[in-house]
Amino acid sequence: MGKDLRDWNPDDEAQWQSTGKAIATRNLWISIPSLLCGFAVWLYWGIITVQMVNLDFGFASSELFTLGAIAGLTGATLRIPSTFFIRIAGGRNTIVFTTALLMIPAIGAGFALQDPGTPLWYFQMLAFLSGIGGGNFSSSMSNISFFYPKKIQGYALGMNAGLGNFGVTTMQILIPLAMTMGLFGGASRTLVNTSGTLIGKIPAGTETYIQNAGLIWLVFLVPLAVLGWFFMNNIRDEHVSPKIPNFFGSAGIILGMLAIGLLTSALGVWLLLPSVEGGMPTSGIGLSKWIVLPIVIVLTVLGLKLIPGAVGQNLNRQYKIFGNKHTWAMTVIYTMTFGSFIGFSAALPLTIKVVFGFSHVEVDGVMTHDLANPNGPSALMFAWMGAFIGALIRPIGGMWADKMGGAKVTQIISVVMVASALGVAYFIQQAYSSATPEIYFWPFLGLFLILFAATGIGNGSTFRTIAMVFDKEQTGPALGWTAAVAAYGAFIIPKVFGEQLGAGHPEYALYGFAIFYAVCIVINYWFYLRPNAYVQNP
Repeated sequence: MGKDLRDWNPDDEAQWQSTGKAIATRNLWISIPSLLCGFAVWLYWGIITVQMVNLDFGFASSELFTLGAIAGLTGATLRIPSTFFIRIAGGRNTIVFTTALLMIPAIGAGFALQDPGTPLWYFQMLAFLSGIGGGNFSSSMSNISFFYPKKIQGYALGMNAGLGNFGVTTMQILIPLAMTMGLFGGASRTLVNTSGTLIGKIPAGTETYIQNAGLIWLVFLVPLAVLGWFFMNNIRDEHVSPKIPNFFGSAGIILGMLAIGLLTSALGVWLLLPSVEGGMPTSGIGLSKWIVLPIVIVLTVLGLKLIPGAVGQNLNRQYKIFGNKHTWAMTVIYTMTFGSFIGFSAALPLTIKVVFGFSHVEVDGVMTHDLANPNGPSALMFAWMGAFIGALIRPIGGMWADKMGGAKVTQIISVVMVASALGVAYFIQQAYSSATPEIYFWPFLGLFLILFAATGIGNGSTFRTIAMVFDKEQTGPALGWTAAVAAYGAFIIPKVFGEQLGAGHPEYALYGFAIFYAVCIVINYWFYLRPNAYVQNP
């Protein structure tokens, strides 16, 4: 069983070289694949929905976009309580238990996808539970921040987040391959539309095992939970996890705090979903997302604050980050980088399918978007590329920032993001009004990959900035909080894409993102780059 650590000080060079580096490395290399699986289970609806279209589950594209959006909303909201798990429950206890929880939505999806009659609300419930994987990022990053010295925080956090984010790419490559084989039994289904994998298209009429999209993750989750139990550590020092119960007590605390996030997420989903007569439990009131998100965030923070006893007192101590102006500046900046990365990762597969997989022609004076395009690219062949590049380059962004300064690197990539978003907007607009949209696919994809690369580098540079402007006690909670708010990009971006595609103007989504990136340029300059900045190029 993992030994609790005391008197842990990675900034002590002698301790770091003698024992610290080996311990930190072991925890990091169990944390990374655990986080990878969290991202995979959280965001696999982006791939599953493409295959649901290919198998003609009978749902409209707008309905399928809600699955990714719901998972995005829940995953982001659960990052708020997850931000504070490490101090209250311990690093080892948290990572082991939250990794094990991912088995619930994975098994549920495996069974639900075998039945073509499964109703939409059931898939929405499973997407809701998949958000547990999204929440794991905040606790994982907070935990790793305590294991490494400040001088290599950019590298350590970039490795954990960057390789952990490979869960998106891994999922986008592995799921299409897993669906081609009867790995776990169950009946196959026949493709109605052309599908694909990393290596090529799969023609309509081929048998596929869509249930494997959920079940395949059990192959990794079970051994990872065991490895975490035996080889990870809790740090029992005052600035990390000084007073934690045993594993089962910690699990109870985590479940209680997650329950608050799940309740506020459920309220948010109900407020967001449109009202449909006789549609319960999927029916809602159709409130604007820009009203719902602040309500969900505030209620979650307040709900956690009302927890009585030692847990509530502990949270009050960690809530001091909200009085630090850097918390709010970095929340906005990190939303630009990670929020864009995770949101585009969730939206890109279905966007490729809807924009380039159909011909857009006028019928009786009305533009239609439901005529299959035989020359369209396979979403499952290309969707993995963006997340792959964004995740792969993230540690490089962290190391670059360690040498150049985080804010300077962030400023450079922000300009690249504005230009790339405007370019993507142009080509997506051209494609969505063309009978032959495939002619615009390669410039669209190229610019999107540049955008992904910029978000990855920016993720690494913002980690460096956070590590430098916060003290050692506030760094972990600050990382968790900024990651929590940024993760709403996984909800906002698919939602905005779905809405603007439905309205016939997907380019408007990119224009809005470009404006937000320009605002971030101003904030980053004011706080960290101007001559009298609060902290000069941290």
